[in-house]
Amino acid sequence: MAAGPVRQDDLRREPMLPPGFSLVTLRESGDAFAHAQAIAAEAGAATLVWVRRFDIVEFAVVLEPDAILAEARLAHYLAMNALADALAVHSPPERPVLFRWPDALTYDLGLIGGGRLGWPADCPENQVPDWLVFGAMVRATTMSPFQLGQTGVGMAEEGFEEVDAVDLIESFCRHLMLGVSHWQEEGAKAAARRWLDRLEKVVGVRHGIEPNGDLIATSQFGTERRGLVEALAKADWLDRDSGAPKL
Repeated sequence: MAAGPVRQDDLRREPMLPPGFSLVTLRESGDAFAHAQAIAAEAGAATLVWVRRFDIVEFAVVLEPDAILAEARLAHYLAMNALADALAVHSPPERPVLFRWPDALTYDLGLIGGGRLGWPADCPENQVPDWLVFGAMVRATTMSPFQLGQTGVGMAEEGFEEVDAVDLIESFCRHLMLGVSHWQEEGAKAAARRWLDRLEKVVGVRHGIEPNGDLIATSQFGTERRGLVEALAKADWLDRDSGAPKL
């Protein structure tokens, strides 16, 4: 088994978060995404929930949008950009960090993690939600040698030297703040364009993001529209039995 990227002091130290952020930590059996949604209304924006796991970097952050729900979901692309940027900062050089529609994160074409977006179940599409929650997972280690048919990868096995969960979370928060600043200056479309730059490309297909977050794929055979809400509900990258990215 390859040595994990998690330093011995990793789970004993806490992330140094930017001003305005607050940290909530859970034990290894916790669920950051679910817990963040449960406390979002009370805890407020920039609350970050972190599960102290050795095998998975798992966290979630509360956002407070100022747009109606149908438009606010574009924050998913903003947060996915921050997650990819955080991973890319620490990755070995010249290895691509890319997206698969709409929420999977790949490293060198292997599935390494993903993101989820949650919102109040009773919020209509044309109203501003009280909160959004973005949940992220990145596999720190596969915990086993590579097996035939395996499509998932881990940071330890891919050469992320001396990188731990705290490093990744701190980097994510910095990139998220930078992304929010760009959003305020340039609008949501800029975040969507940045996400498209990292989308795994299909030869002969052009992609675009609609104002409600849906993906448009255009080729010589016509145009296909893929709904963001339906795709987010599936979270195809997540193995719900193990609570980790699929291997």
